[in-house]
Amino acid sequence: MKVKAALAQLAWAGDKDAMVAKHVKYIEQAAQQGAKVMCLQELFYGPYFCQVQDTKYYAYTEAIPDGPTTKLLQVLAKKHGMVLIAPMYEEDGPGVYYNTAAVIDADGKYIGKYRKTHIPQVNGFWEKFYFRPGNMGYPVFDTAVGKVGVYICYDRHFPEGARALGLAGAEMVFIPSATSRGLSMHLWKIEQTAHAIANGYWVGTINRVGKEADFGPNDYYGTSYFADPRGKIVAEGSDKDEQLVCADLDMDLVREVRNTWQFYRDRRPDMYEPLVKP
Repeated sequence: MKVKAALAQLAWAGDKDAMVAKHVKYIEQAAQQGAKVMCLQELFYGPYFCQVQDTKYYAYTEAIPDGPTTKLLQVLAKKHGMVLIAPMYEEDGPGVYYNTAAVIDADGKYIGKYRKTHIPQVNGFWEKFYFRPGNMGYPVFDTAVGKVGVYICYDRHFPEGARALGLAGAEMVFIPSATSRGLSMHLWKIEQTAHAIANGYWVGTINRVGKEADFGPNDYYGTSYFADPRGKIVAEGSDKDEQLVCADLDMDLVREVRNTWQFYRDRRPDMYEPLVKP
């Protein structure tokens, strides 16, 4: 079985409404190309405001699933028969905020969310000022296109969660990011293809493009891509241009690769106790 999947790497449009409108157009374009599942970029309707620490950006929060953006995406998912993974800034209560991705099935039903687990606090990525660490574990969502997992940006540096998603049955994992040129750029095609290889699943990873000069010097380099369960990149976006990246995911490869490389069979969890000690 093949599933056409899509990623939209976009630049900041200047305000939230414009960003939502731009994404609506890209969702429509993906649907026209036959996409049945699509992931949007990290904090998709806003800038990456974490380059600075300013309380005014708390205003970008919304409830999930009761906020207006989730409701709109439910309508679009149903209209296009498309599974949507939508990363947003979630308000779970007064002053309780998370970096979250909502997952909406192809019939428009909201089926759950993933909250970013690992939260950086380094120059240009002041995320602990904005987000609590995720507290929902590593859910895998049973969707119209298969079993879908989500990992977000800084999470990708940690193999433990990527493995947890595989153990929970994920067949495709989407990793939305806001990643700038510099320190971690050379890891972009290493870590995430390694997750695909180690766990025998498809990875779709997405990064925004352009500079958001009002917030800092970060230059986002796109290069969104799909990697198959062998780690081969089968579709890749530009490093500077807005782009819809689509690929046909052969879901039979998941079983084929796992039958070849018996990484799950040959695991030794009885030997891994030190890995979970602080």
